[in-house]
Amino acid sequence: MKNSKITVQATVEANAKKVWNYYNSPNHITNWNFADPSWHCPKAENDMKIGGTYKARMEAKDGSFGFDFEAIYTDIKEGQEFTYEFGGRTATVQFDDNGNKTEVIVSFDPETENSIEMQKGGWQAILNNFKNYTENN
Repeated sequence: MKNSKITVQATVEANAKKVWNYYNSPNHITNWNFADPSWHCPKAENDMKIGGTYKARMEAKDGSFGFDFEAIYTDIKEGQEFTYEFGGRTATVQFDDNGNKTEVIVSFDPETENSIEMQKGGWQAILNNFKNYTENN
């Protein structure tokens, strides 16, 4: 039986164009793409086209652990949503424009190593970090 998707969301106090840009530009991704202050994202690349690759390095600041996240875009609706595939799983990110606020909704296939709660908490923490960074920069 295939697990249903996990969904996290946040309302960002910024217009959709800024939110899309901050979510997808490598110079911004490196500033928010981590779940905990003891981690960072030292590098990111984003070739945002169907078949293009998204890459981000996530690692503990003390160097004790790290991993590369890599995904391939399968669908893009510019400024509205995109879907990518990573490790046999998919994720879709939607940007719902509400004027000076943007709802960001991320739905992804869970993996089997960690609990649903842990996965949801990690992805929500990253999204919350994104919200804080975008609203304050």
